[in-house]
Amino acid sequence: MPAPYRSDKPRRPDRPQYRRENRPRHARTFEISTAPRPLDVVDDAASLPVVTVRTTFPHPNIFRKRIAHVPDSVQPGDLVAVDSTEGGRLGFGWYNPMAEVGIRIVRWGEVPPDEAFWDATLERAVSLRRDLFSISEQTDAVRLLHAEGDFLPGIVVDQYANVLSLEAFSLAMFQRAEALATKLLSLTDAEHVVIRTSPHSETQEGFDAPVIASPGTPDSVTIQEFGTRFRIRFDEGHKTGFFCDQRENRRKLTEFTAGRSVADVCCYTGGFAIQAAKLGNASDVTAIDLDETALALAKSNANLNQARVRCVHADAFAWMRDMVRNGRQFDVLVLDPPKLIRSRAELEEGRRAHFDLNRLAMQLVKPGGIMATFTCAGLLSREEFEKLVCSAARQAGPPEPGAAPDENARRTPRDVQIFDRTGAGPDHPTATNCPESDYLKALWLRLS
Repeated sequence: MPAPYRSDKPRRPDRPQYRRENRPRHARTFEISTAPRPLDVVDDAASLPVVTVRTTFPHPNIFRKRIAHVPDSVQPGDLVAVDSTEGGRLGFGWYNPMAEVGIRIVRWGEVPPDEAFWDATLERAVSLRRDLFSISEQTDAVRLLHAEGDFLPGIVVDQYANVLSLEAFSLAMFQRAEALATKLLSLTDAEHVVIRTSPHSETQEGFDAPVIASPGTPDSVTIQEFGTRFRIRFDEGHKTGFFCDQRENRRKLTEFTAGRSVADVCCYTGGFAIQAAKLGNASDVTAIDLDETALALAKSNANLNQARVRCVHADAFAWMRDMVRNGRQFDVLVLDPPKLIRSRAELEEGRRAHFDLNRLAMQLVKPGGIMATFTCAGLLSREEFEKLVCSAARQAGPPEPGAAPDENARRTPRDVQIFDRTGAGPDHPTATNCPESDYLKALWLRLS
C-alpha cells in the first residue's frame, strides 16, 4: 500500500491507558497501541499463548465473561490460541481485555492463520461480489468485506469507485487494517484507502484512533447506482460513507412512487428520496433528517441528479408529530432510522423507540398507501421487529370519537398488510454461526 499514510484526526493524549476491573483471573493495566501490525502468519501453533474459554458454540465473538484463563503475557490485539475448558482446540482469535467481546475468532480448528489463509479468505470475499453477482453492472459502490458475514470479525470494507473505505470495529482489526487494505488493493481496481473507526467502537474496545488515508486520497468521490449519482464524502460521512446495504431496497421503492407523494424519514444523504424522484418519477418528495451535514449532502445529491427533493432539518419524532397535528399524509413513506439498539442493555429502550416511530409513521400514510419500515439492529430479530410493527398498527388508526387529532390521542387499529420482507443486498452475506450479521430487516406494508 502507498506510504506514508496521513492522519486527519489527532490522537487524544488524555487516554494513554485503560483499566477494567472484573477481568478474568487478574486485574491489570494495559498500554494500548494502535500502531500497524502485519496480518498474522503463524507457522507453529505452539508459539502462541493459549486462552481457555467456557464455551464450545462456534460463534466468532466470545464475550469476556466466558474467558476462563489468559496468560499474563498477552497484550490487547494479540493473536491467541483458543481452547475450551471442556477440552480441545476451538481455533485462533484476537484478544482484547478492554472489550466486552474479549476474543474474536479469525480461524477455526487446529491450523493457525497463514499467508494462504489470508489470500483465500480475501479472494473468496471479492469473488462473491465479482463472479457470483452482477453488482458491477448496477453500481460502482459495493461492500467487499462484511465482517462476520465474510468470516473476518471486526471490520467492513466498501469500495466506492477507486477508493476502499474500511471501518474497524475492533482494536485488532484497526491494527491490521493497513495490511488488509494492501492485499485488497491487489485484488481490485481501487487506488486509494481510507481507514476509520466509530466513536461507539472506540468506547467499546478501549482505544482512540485517527482517521487514516493513503496519499492522494480524494475527500469525496461520486458513485452511481442504477444510473443515479451520489457524492460520498470521506471526511464527513457516517460508517464507510454510504449505505450500500439499501441498494436493492431503494430500487424496489421506485416501483410504488410514480406520480405519488413520498416522505423519506431519517433520510441520511437522501438515497431513498433521490431514487424516488429520479428513477421513480414521484410527484413530490420530502426528505427529513436531524444531521445537518448529512442533509446538506442530500441536497447536493439531489442537485447532482436534477431531482426535486424538499429537504427538512428536523428530529423525526418532532416532524412526524407536527405532520399528525396538521393532518398531512403521504402516498409512500420510508422509515429508516439509525441503529437504535447497540447492546443488550439498550434492547428495551430500542424496542420502545421502534414502536413509537412506526406508530407515528403509519398515521402519515394515506389509505391505500405504501410504507417501507427498517431496522438495522442486529440484536432485534426479524420476528420481534415484525411483532413491534404489528403492535404499532393496532394503535395507528383514526382517533377514537371525540379525541383530539394529535399523536397522544387514543386511536383505533389500522388495517395493515405485510406484502414483502427484505434485507440487505447480496454483498452483505450472513454467516450461519453469527445470526446478528443478518442485521438489516425491512417490512413492506400496504395500509388501508
